[in-house]
Amino acid sequence: MTARRRPKFRDLTPGQQTLVLTLAAVQLSLAATAWTDLARRPADRVAGSKAKWAAIIAVNWIGPITYFRRGRIG
Repeated sequence: MTARRRPKFRDLTPGQQTLVLTLAAVQLSLAATAWTDLARRPADRVAGSKAKWAAIIAVNWIGPITYFRRGRIG
């Protein structure tokens, strides 16, 4: 039984590399924007604790989107 080797970044085609880098940039931008909004928003304008939302935002894709949809009040 042989283990499947996970492809390395350099093994991807240029188009695949571009897609990976683009998706990573979007994810980082979403998270940075959400963390910035959370830091600047008063605690009474956040649904729940700021510490909880800071941890949730760290979850790829779903975290920042969930914060923007459910974490902000007003």
